[in-house]
Amino acid sequence: MTDVSHKPVSEEGLASRRLPPLYPIVDVDLCAMRGLDPLAVAQACLDGGARLLQLRRKGSSAGSGALLALTRAVLTTAGRYDAKVIVNDRTDVAMMGPADGVHVGQQDLPADIVRQLLGPGRLIGVSTHTPDQVDEAVSGPADYVAVGPVFRTNTKDTGYAAQGLGLIRHAAGRGKPVVAIGGITLATAPEILSAGADSVAVISDILEGGQIAARVRAYLEGPG
Repeated sequence: MTDVSHKPVSEEGLASRRLPPLYPIVDVDLCAMRGLDPLAVAQACLDGGARLLQLRRKGSSAGSGALLALTRAVLTTAGRYDAKVIVNDRTDVAMMGPADGVHVGQQDLPADIVRQLLGPGRLIGVSTHTPDQVDEAVSGPADYVAVGPVFRTNTKDTGYAAQGLGLIRHAAGRGKPVVAIGGITLATAPEILSAGADSVAVISDILEGGQIAARVRAYLEGPG
């Protein structure tokens, strides 16, 4: 059963406040490759202080039912921390969770259709890889805009070259929170935030060293 204590975000959405500086992405396929339990990874991120995270599964090794069950388990855990959970791509799973929102890419359902399905009370994030895509996302119904890949990454093939900091600067200061993604590490996060990103989305680097909670804390505490 769904944990009724986990409430979707308010109608004001995420645009009314700043994003946390770290936005961990729990990638189910990457966890499987490394022999990790994605629910345990999510728990560790929350223990480390993360209050917004994304659940992502790009592969097709597991069915929709398994993803929904995992989503509900992560939501139950996140509810104990008053944390928000976004589902990648799968608007249907986000609705049934019910998760706090969905993140879509350029090849997924358009944000305006997702908004019709989700209603006004949940979050929508949109991935962008070019200035034109940023412009469209900023003017649309998305609550936040993800830009990247900032650096080269092997976690996901977006079909786009690394964008560096330029695309972050193009998206920043235009009324919607900006999430930077792609090859980001603990060492590079400060310069990305200084370039105008509100948050850094991190996938593989939070797993480095095997101490996930400590790694998350290090991101949140910043340099020094």
